[in-house]
Amino acid sequence: MTYTPTTDAEHRSDLDEPVQLLTPAGERRRDPRLDEWADDLDLDALRGLYRDMTLARRVDAEGVALQRQGQLGLWAPAQGQEAIQVASARACRADDFLFPSYREHGVLLVRGAAPADLVLSWRGEVASTYDPAELRVAPPQIIIGAQTLHAVGYAMGIQRDGADQVAVAYFGDGATSQGDVNEAMVFAASFSAPVVFVCSNNHWAISEPVTVQAAHPIAGRAPGFGIPSMRVDGNDAIACTAAMRWALDHARSGGGPVFLEAVTYRMGPHTTSDDPSRYRSNDEVDRWRAKDPLARLEALLRAEGAFDDAFRADVDADALSYTTQMRSAAIDAVSAPPLSVLDHVYAEPHSGLDEQRRRFSAYLDGFGDDEGGAR
Repeated sequence: MTYTPTTDAEHRSDLDEPVQLLTPAGERRRDPRLDEWADDLDLDALRGLYRDMTLARRVDAEGVALQRQGQLGLWAPAQGQEAIQVASARACRADDFLFPSYREHGVLLVRGAAPADLVLSWRGEVASTYDPAELRVAPPQIIIGAQTLHAVGYAMGIQRDGADQVAVAYFGDGATSQGDVNEAMVFAASFSAPVVFVCSNNHWAISEPVTVQAAHPIAGRAPGFGIPSMRVDGNDAIACTAAMRWALDHARSGGGPVFLEAVTYRMGPHTTSDDPSRYRSNDEVDRWRAKDPLARLEALLRAEGAFDDAFRADVDADALSYTTQMRSAAIDAVSAPPLSVLDHVYAEPHSGLDEQRRRFSAYLDGFGDDEGGAR
């Protein structure tokens, strides 16, 4: 059975509250829309979700720390969004191709990214990204919403190959105001492309609340393009798994694109250059802290007798090992000389490039050696 929302008033009512299978208190709920897609999640699967979500949170904290210590130029925190990232990625098949934004650290971890893959690009190092063909993940996109077009194009290629993979596009609530996202949905619907749009509604763009751009649930926009959608509790790893399974099945079986709105919250700043205390209240943050995705899954596992000190120690050890390697990759990285940025701009040297090199060199000399010789 496949859950297919309608596009009328019933559908709008259907989107009022996100579908939830695990309450903030860790209590399991039933919901006819997603039960069939979650009933096979046993305790081992739930422990796996918890392990990956914990790793994602520890990696995120390490990324922030490395940026504060001058090892990274920037970091986009994802604390609070671990459930939708990890659960959706784990629901995918190994040959599905994923198109993330700059905040999907959990997606990269699930797909097998090495510790260095998480940090070197944020240092601006040459050849710092992973092999997209190996992970089946496109390089994280910085341009807001552009990856949705890439995902739809890839999905149309899947169609022409006669294959059954699915392309997955990840983006935030702010991206839904971009033309790229809307154009991607037009093409996806027009060609019934096998693509799943995963919108992580974390309630804030850089400093504007989602209510400025969306007076109604974002998932309600998709049916206007002819795309079925679902609004799910983005802090509920079980519901996120089930919703993604439904969406993937719909797309893989020839039903065309699907839109998921995962209602979650960005606990930290937009990036490490942002100060969220300037535009949101502590009370709001505290309300969402009580809905923490890790805490609710831990509560369920403890209630089922599947969470003890030994399991906690194993998870902590795995996280420590990964983040230690991540830190070493950043600290031990050897950056190319600054002037080398001009080495491969043109096939042949010319006077204009020589002048740029001279000016850039003079700029660098202005810093002297007061920073330990590092420019």
